[in-house]
Amino acid sequence: MENKTILITGGAGFIGSHTVRLFVNNFPGCKIINIDKLTYAGNLENLADIEGKDNYYFIRGDITDSDLLDKLFERFNFDGIIHLAAESHVDRSISGPDEFVKTNIIGTVSLLNSALKFWKNNFESKLFYHISTDEVFGTLGKDGYFTEKTPYNPRSPYSASKASSDHLVRAYHYTYGLPVVISNCSNNYGPNQFPEKLIPLAINNIRNNKPVPVYGRGENVRDWLYVMDHAAAISLLYQKGSPGETYNVGGGNEWKNIDLIKLLCRIMDKKLDREEGESEKLITFVKDRAGHDMRYAIDFSKIKNRLGWEPSVDFSQGLEMTVDWYLENESWLKRVCSGEYQEYYNQQYGKKD
Repeated sequence: MENKTILITGGAGFIGSHTVRLFVNNFPGCKIINIDKLTYAGNLENLADIEGKDNYYFIRGDITDSDLLDKLFERFNFDGIIHLAAESHVDRSISGPDEFVKTNIIGTVSLLNSALKFWKNNFESKLFYHISTDEVFGTLGKDGYFTEKTPYNPRSPYSASKASSDHLVRAYHYTYGLPVVISNCSNNYGPNQFPEKLIPLAINNIRNNKPVPVYGRGENVRDWLYVMDHAAAISLLYQKGSPGETYNVGGGNEWKNIDLIKLLCRIMDKKLDREEGESEKLITFVKDRAGHDMRYAIDFSKIKNRLGWEPSVDFSQGLEMTVDWYLENESWLKRVCSGEYQEYYNQQYGKKD
């Protein structure tokens, strides 16, 4: 893949930053443009190691700004879009759904409109790749898996907004012929994740001897995928995914929340030289989240059989690497928790876009 110009939205976020780094490093002949609004979860420190690369460009901007998107299309003449920008925290969507509607639905439509406007005379070699979530499928019982044909049944404002964006992307494909690919992934974990999410929150609280909150009795089940495995899947799907197709990307790695937290406690006891069982005393059961889905599990046989992708990182190995990263990057975590990380943009870029 050479001489492509690719727009990656939300590239300063958790999954986005790992994806941007992979593309910048693996495809030096391509121009990678990262647009991010730099809200609470967007952190340019995540990309400090590549910001001087000749094929990397950062734009601070909002994907709901149609005029800005049109100007960027005129300037860079994008060959493809990898759309990762999204509000993604379920709890935030429950307390404030409006921002999720704005970013996840209106922002996606703005991108679709600009892509259609500038590509409509020649769709050849163009691609709009939309990254979504398994949460659009709702919840599973004790058995079964989400497949690409599972009916949508979103149960939170977050998942409803992502489901809406998925439907709109498909509609632009069927109505206008826009070449699109969609993937729905399971829960990601790994370095640089904003510490409101379960794993980094637990690591941070355990280290600081603070209560580790667990919803209900911790019986909810999630399928966990190491973030760099997800970035590798994104790269593969961008290059080889079939337009109009949807692909599920999962870890094949189901854990009850309480079992995951107990495993983290054991790892942290070892890393911090605590007595076995010491960190587990910090587990605190809290009132369950409204509309909390019981179980997610992904059948990723389609991407495995057709394109040869499967997770490469064993969960115990990935979790230990994740714990090591957070323990070794305490200053990063402190800046994120204090909000000081948001000063990085002004320090590095001033007021320039």
